Amino acid sequence: MIDCYTASTPNGWKVTVMLEELGIPYRVIPIDLGQQEQKSDWFLQLNPNGRIPVIVDRDNDDFAVFESGAILLYLAQKTGRLLPADPKAASQVTQWLMFQMGGIGPMMGQANVFYRYFPEKIPAAIERYHHECRRLFEVLERQLSGRDYLCDEYSIADIANWCWVRIHRWSGVSIEGLSALPAWIDRLAARPACQRGIAIPQPMPMDDSTVNLGQQLVQR
Repeated sequence: MIDCYTASTPNGWKVTVMLEELGIPYRVIPIDLGQQEQKSDWFLQLNPNGRIPVIVDRDNDDFAVFESGAILLYLAQKTGRLLPADPKAASQVTQWLMFQMGGIGPMMGQANVFYRYFPEKIPAAIERYHHECRRLFEVLERQLSGRDYLCDEYSIADIANWCWVRIHRWSGVSIEGLSALPAWIDRLAARPACQRGIAIPQPMPMDDSTVNLGQQLVQR
């Protein structure tokens, strides 16, 4: 049994989509980001950085794992799924996972802050993060050209990147003029496990009225 401490954010969705894809037993423990529950002493024992998501593997001596990318790798290695056994192929998947962790996530996160929530609109900051997000999207576009998934076979790299890229409208980043990327977004959106994973712990529609989503994206 896996305990999953999470909230409805892209990083949280990465883990619940993965768990749904694997079909292994897990229990959701929702974390109230608005109440700063992730900063409480008990949570900091699980993740000293005070961020969601965190999993605790009850079948492995209550082993706790924080950082969403590390969780994906742990679950893939534990189950032997969604990460190739071949070292070179596994490295390729890991590279695209790190691409999301080091690029897509941080840049879209900053775009969310300056485009939506910062009290003062700073056009230069908004333009910078929108431009960098679009550049990263174009990197994904080139990689996806001629293939269905980032590393040919569906993997944790697709899960990690999709959970962020799917909210590009919320971040104010256009995908106009791209073709492989939108098709890939739709391809993953059609997967039942992806549909279930992004509804945990609660569905968050991607429209301008979704105030709670914005608070969680900033506070996670």
